[in-house]
Amino acid sequence: MSSCQRVARPLVQSLRQERLLLQSTSQFSRAFSRSTPRQDEESAPPPTSSTTSIDQLEAASKANASAEEKKGHKVRMKERLLDRETTTAHWAERKLVRMGTPPIGSRRRRAAIRTSENVPFEQLPYQCFQEARKILQEDRQEKIEAIAKELAKIKRLEETPADQVPGGERKKNLRLASLRKYVEELKILADVNDPIVKRKFEDGLGDMDKPIYRYYAERKWRGLPYLMITQRIQQLNIVPDVLPKFDPTVDVELYFRRTKVSPGAILDSRITEVPPRLRVQVFNAGERLVSVVVMDSDVPNAETDSFDRRCHYLAANVPISPNQQSLPLGKVNKETQLAVPWLPAFSQKGAPYHRLSVFVLEQKPGETLDIAKLRELYSSRDGFSLKSYRDKFGLTPVGFNIFRTIWDENTAGVMERAGIPGADIEFKFKRVYSLKGEKKARGWEARRLKPKYRGLWKYSKRIRGIPRGRR
Repeated sequence: MSSCQRVARPLVQSLRQERLLLQSTSQFSRAFSRSTPRQDEESAPPPTSSTTSIDQLEAASKANASAEEKKGHKVRMKERLLDRETTTAHWAERKLVRMGTPPIGSRRRRAAIRTSENVPFEQLPYQCFQEARKILQEDRQEKIEAIAKELAKIKRLEETPADQVPGGERKKNLRLASLRKYVEELKILADVNDPIVKRKFEDGLGDMDKPIYRYYAERKWRGLPYLMITQRIQQLNIVPDVLPKFDPTVDVELYFRRTKVSPGAILDSRITEVPPRLRVQVFNAGERLVSVVVMDSDVPNAETDSFDRRCHYLAANVPISPNQQSLPLGKVNKETQLAVPWLPAFSQKGAPYHRLSVFVLEQKPGETLDIAKLRELYSSRDGFSLKSYRDKFGLTPVGFNIFRTIWDENTAGVMERAGIPGADIEFKFKRVYSLKGEKKARGWEARRLKPKYRGLWKYSKRIRGIPRGRR
């Protein structure tokens, strides 16, 4: 017997005896309902109906009040958990993302804000921090004064007639463009070191109409996202298969069914059955019109033993701006913007993966494309050329993303629902025979090719270089 059992044995015995004692006394005890009433209970008058109704009403009101209090407490708790700045619950974060208002900052930051005093960021009680803010404020004031001087120069130059400017109208326009560019640089330098501006950008609360937030966004995109998308362009041979040269200048993120897709990922055909959503972030001010093209550059052609191209989606005259980033391809205007509707991505069995490229092309300022003409040219989808489309309408490719598709267990169903023929087609690789001549037998095989050694030929069936007719 272990030491624990020795220690617990007296306690177990006492509990067992107490239970037996309770069972024995309960057999001889009489129920209270069978006992005779006491004298004081007999003399007490029975309660009237009015008193019982009042008691019932009071009990009901207390129950309702407690229920309402519990309900209000639950509502307040839910509202607190759905606060973008303080929530740490996983389900609340997912719900906020679905609502289009994602949580601010990291979960650790939100937990720290919820458990600490609500002190404004610019009033943090750190002497070094406050002294550094004073220096930054002085530098910002200098930049603001320089901006005012440059704006005065621009105003004077605009009021000056072109014939009085050395170089004429052309020189005047160049000078104005240079001054305006310098003013934008000064606006960025005025706030580039401000911790409050950085905090707003990191929390996703920055106004992209301001140049400082566009500067931060472009600097962030020029890191890993830009390197990854340029790497995919090189690895997957988008240049020169689709365009002779291309360098993206706009951040394009791809979402299928609320899930962000990494560039070049191989997706299930059920996921790509619905049109995706793009998040297009531009880094220069103003609204512009763009065209969106989704094309497959790996359509197998068995007759020519090569690959063709096919247009899966085409829309034009779509407005975007620094603050207007979301671009759902399934919600564009069907009359004035949609030229070729969405075709699900698919691949036949046995074919290699298909590269489906998503291009964003900027249109000329103030020009709109004729949707009827686009439908007439590209409604057949097959044989689409992005280079020809770019040259014909004077477009500039600025953004890019890509995903891939292969044959899977759901492709046949997707093709059937979309009315696409060819689900029963299977591609097989053609065997390529070597053009080299047959090797002469040497050594052991050469000595035993005579009929005398016919019984040994079976051992040389798979020896490389020996002709099959002589085995």
